[in-house]
Amino acid sequence: MCAWRACRLFRGRTCLHRDPRSRADMSSSSASGMRLRVLVDMDGVLADFEGGFLEKYRARYPDEPFISLQDRRGFWVSAQYGALRSGLCEKAISIWESKGFFLELEPLPGAVEAVKEMAAMDNTDVFLCTSPINKYQYCLYEKSAWVEKHLGHSFLERVILTRDKTVISGNLLIDDKPDILGVEPKPTWEHILFTTCHNRHLQLPTGSSHRRLLSWADDWRAVLDSKRQ
Repeated sequence: MCAWRACRLFRGRTCLHRDPRSRADMSSSSASGMRLRVLVDMDGVLADFEGGFLEKYRARYPDEPFISLQDRRGFWVSAQYGALRSGLCEKAISIWESKGFFLELEPLPGAVEAVKEMAAMDNTDVFLCTSPINKYQYCLYEKSAWVEKHLGHSFLERVILTRDKTVISGNLLIDDKPDILGVEPKPTWEHILFTTCHNRHLQLPTGSSHRRLLSWADDWRAVLDSKRQ
C-alpha cells in the first residue's frame, strides 16, 4: 500500500501524491540497516493540543466546569467532558472546530528541535503523520500552516494527512494515542507511545513489546538506533 503525502500548499488546500516506496521496501530497509522511515504524529506529540484546548475552553466557557491536565483520562477529550455534564461534549468539540485553534497551538518542549535533528540524520526519512478532524474547514489548512510556521516551508513535503495511519508505510510511528486501529491489522510500523497527560497513567502490560517516550527530553535517538539494528 502506498502512502499519500502533502507536496505543497495552494490557497489553504493541500495537494497529495503517492509515495513511490512500497510496504515491502519498508519491511526490508530496517532489517538491512538501510533507510529508516519515522512517522511522527502532530497533536499531542509536536503541538500542545491538550494545553491549547484547556486554555481556549476556559476562556470561552468561564462558568462551565473543566478538567485539569492532571485529571485528563482517555484519548477523547470530548468523551470525558461529556461524562462531566450534559452538553459539555459539544462545547469541547466547538473549541477545536474553531478558526485558529490548530494554527495557534504551541509546540511541545523540545519537539521542533528533535524533529529537525531527526530529519537531518543519515539514512532517515521523517514524515509528519496526522489525522485531520472531520470538520475540515480550518483544520486542513491550519495543520500545514503550523508546520510551515514552526518547522519551515520544506517540511510541507513531509506532511501526511490521513484518517487511517495503519495504511501508511513506516518503521516507527511516534503517537500519543494508545490504540491505533484501521483497515490494516498488521501495520509495518512499530508504535512508540508518546506520553502526555491523558495516557500518563496507563501501564504497559508486563512483557509488552510496546515502548514509550516520556517526552522529547527522553532518549528518542536510542529508539531510532534500536530499530536500525
